[in-house]
Amino acid sequence: MFVVHVIIGLNVGGAELMLKRLIESTKQEDVIHKVVSLTSLGVIGSSLKDNGITVIPLGLNSVLGLPLVFFRLRKLLNDFRPDIVHTWMYHADLIGGVAAYSLGIKNIIWGVRSTDITKGGSKVTLVIRKLCAFLSSVIPKRILFAAKGSRDVHLGVGYEPLLMQVIPNGYDLSCYTGNKSAGRVLRQSLGIYDNELVFISIGRYSPVKDHATFIRSACLLLEQHNNIKFMMLGRDITIENDVLMSIINAKGFSDKFMMLGERSDVPVCLAASDIFCLHSVTEGFPNVLAEAMASSLVCVATDVGDAAMLLNTPSMVVTPSCPKQLAEVMGKTLNKSYSERERIGHINCNRIYESFSMQAVSGQYLKLYQELSN
Repeated sequence: MFVVHVIIGLNVGGAELMLKRLIESTKQEDVIHKVVSLTSLGVIGSSLKDNGITVIPLGLNSVLGLPLVFFRLRKLLNDFRPDIVHTWMYHADLIGGVAAYSLGIKNIIWGVRSTDITKGGSKVTLVIRKLCAFLSSVIPKRILFAAKGSRDVHLGVGYEPLLMQVIPNGYDLSCYTGNKSAGRVLRQSLGIYDNELVFISIGRYSPVKDHATFIRSACLLLEQHNNIKFMMLGRDITIENDVLMSIINAKGFSDKFMMLGERSDVPVCLAASDIFCLHSVTEGFPNVLAEAMASSLVCVATDVGDAAMLLNTPSMVVTPSCPKQLAEVMGKTLNKSYSERERIGHINCNRIYESFSMQAVSGQYLKLYQELSN
């Protein structure tokens, strides 16, 4: 079975990491994967190439380059003649879908990774989503969603309901075990004392991630608790971020925040922490929440996408963009004993292992690929 994946880019992100995990978990299953990035190779593309996967970047860097990239993609697909073309995210769904359909390729899968793009999405992306909705009954054989919430939103904007299917994200859970020793070393290097509890936030700097709410909630907690610190990871989450630092400095708590930027050792950072917080205003299937649960952390989350379903603990889910409510729930975790936090962490970890392992999820993809190619 030969599958060509088309994606807008291959820098670190939820969709890109899921594509990588899917390829790595199924390349021994008589599936040949090739990947076409409409833009650059990126970190994920380089990693895939190092693992022997063909990755072809097409170099799209502006709207003016779209016609050339479209015809280059069309030529590649015509040369490859794959059994299945699997596109990832709106831009690739539209461009890759039209290119494949124009060649008579029947087995086209669209991968929708977003939920509510009216919160933080660009006008161009909204237009592309409308075009995809219009074409959704014609081009794809199946439309995959990583979250039930995402499926429901796209049903409301006109996507073809008969082609919809939800396959959640899956995880290589071996990455999240055996990191306690490295976590302790990281804590020491960051100057975190043994009696301090660490809240961790993970996510690139973007309006939809709402880091301001997390910081304001943290500052409310710091007015009552001294033995806590806040570790923040993600692209552009650094002390050079004037917007975030102005909020922190205004409250006088700069020594309590560790702005670590984008890192390659996220499992170790999770192991160095005690409580995870998801504070987005919109999500599909929140990868970072699942990863934190797999790391046996107590987790607090805003009610976005499939976060509530994933966490399965209503008392730990709050309204988005509500710092006071988020601070109250975060504060409740501080009042729990170590043994109670450990018990909750084990429950979270078991939930991910039982329902969201990469083995279970990749099996769903393989079943779909086989259904379409037979």
